Amino acid sequence: MRASELLTLTDCGLYCPLGDFYVDPWKPVPRAVVTHAHSDHARWGMGRYLCAEEGAGVLRRRVGYDARIDALPYGKSVRIGEVELSLHPAGHILGSAQVRLESQGFVAVVAGDYKTAPDPTCTPFEPVRCHLFVTESTFALPIYHWPDERDVLTEINAWWRANQAAGKASVLMGYALGKAQRALAGVDPEQGPIFLHGAVNTLTDAYRQAGVALPPTDLVLEKAKGYDWSRALLIAPPSVNGSAWLRRFGDVSTAFLSGWMAIRGARRRRAVDRGFVLSDHADWPGLLAAIAATQAEEVWVTHGYTEAMTRFLNEQGLAARALRTRFEGEQDESAAEVDETPGAEA
Repeated sequence: MRASELLTLTDCGLYCPLGDFYVDPWKPVPRAVVTHAHSDHARWGMGRYLCAEEGAGVLRRRVGYDARIDALPYGKSVRIGEVELSLHPAGHILGSAQVRLESQGFVAVVAGDYKTAPDPTCTPFEPVRCHLFVTESTFALPIYHWPDERDVLTEINAWWRANQAAGKASVLMGYALGKAQRALAGVDPEQGPIFLHGAVNTLTDAYRQAGVALPPTDLVLEKAKGYDWSRALLIAPPSVNGSAWLRRFGDVSTAFLSGWMAIRGARRRRAVDRGFVLSDHADWPGLLAAIAATQAEEVWVTHGYTEAMTRFLNEQGLAARALRTRFEGEQDESAAEVDETPGAEA
């Protein structure tokens, strides 16, 4: 079997004709298999969704409580048309999955977004052997090599303490889904009170309901005007930067969590006081290790530095090609994501 018989790219996204379903489609389709609940992978309006059981609660908060969502435990196989489908941990965020497809002995794996570094808020990445591997390439350049997460969290706690000593509130910005919960799991709750923006709180509740252990938090809205925020850590999405929401806290120090903070000048462009290198995507060594572990002979590259990654893999003897998707070029995980959570605080 050829790879194109099992997967093909259409104007709606990656399509499996033998099963008549799409993986992470960007237009409404009858049947969508979703790798995870970030908005560039999970869109509104699908007739039916299939996702990993671990992430069903998060997905429902993103696409609506009336959406038809089927959930599948990691590793369990179901037959759809002529295809055996199973979902395997991607380590990106809670419920993130790689989609394994098998037909006539040919195996393809669509990884979605993934990371190989440990993360207490989601199931770790699991390599899956296949003939065809569809990989992201968000940080597919040799300059991206993440520091140890424990060192980053130590820096964040030190920044928070320094702000307390200076009488400033600490505002830590990162994606409301995934990054915020990962930071929350790693900061020291003994240092002071932790508050969440409404958008972060809604999704953090979903994490807690899924059994993820997180320290106690309060909502910003629950505190009356005049509250002393100088000892507080506030976790918020990127969209609050420069907004009226920030002004309620008086003197603040702002920080941003992102892999892009590894680039000189990124902190200045985001107009924040500090940048901490923490990404929910694999770095260059992580990408190469993940691809090698699949033992795939063919690799399709999407979402990021596709040309650079494709060229490198071809030089290593793999059959690699770039996929042009709707979100090609939307590499900046530090971009202010529009919150799609009903009832989220503005």
